[in-house]
Amino acid sequence: MQLTSAAFQQGAEIPSHYTSDGEDVSPELSWKDAPAKTQSFVLVVHDPDAPQPGGFTHWVLYNLPAEAGHIKENIPDEEQIRGLGMQGQNDAGKIGYVGPAPPSGMHRYFFRLFAIDQMLELSPGATRKQISAAVKGHILAQAELMGTYEKKSKRAA
Repeated sequence: MQLTSAAFQQGAEIPSHYTSDGEDVSPELSWKDAPAKTQSFVLVVHDPDAPQPGGFTHWVLYNLPAEAGHIKENIPDEEQIRGLGMQGQNDAGKIGYVGPAPPSGMHRYFFRLFAIDQMLELSPGATRKQISAAVKGHILAQAELMGTYEKKSKRAA
């Protein structure tokens, strides 16, 4: 399975448009080659370099339909997105996407897509921990796209 974005390449800097320095909108994502038995997808965006135990989760989407292969840019911050699935709670305690805003230095942002063999029986607004527990033993494949970001105001200083 492959995960790509028109916004940035693997290992490259995430454009500021998708961060707290810009419009803070979610980037476009596309994927292909999911296993035939896929029933749904889960997307988790996580910064392991954040200065808190376990890092910082920026976005969780789950119960994306098996026939999906694309997430458009700028998904609204709503619990349920028609035709797309459910959004969970990020580590800022909000529903939806919160873009990179590292307090200092360059951080890595891992966009991880999981092909799941079932729909998850979770309400909208689930946390990454709840989703991680629900997918245990149900992951068919995983794809990853990593981007980096360093806050512009810090870089200029």
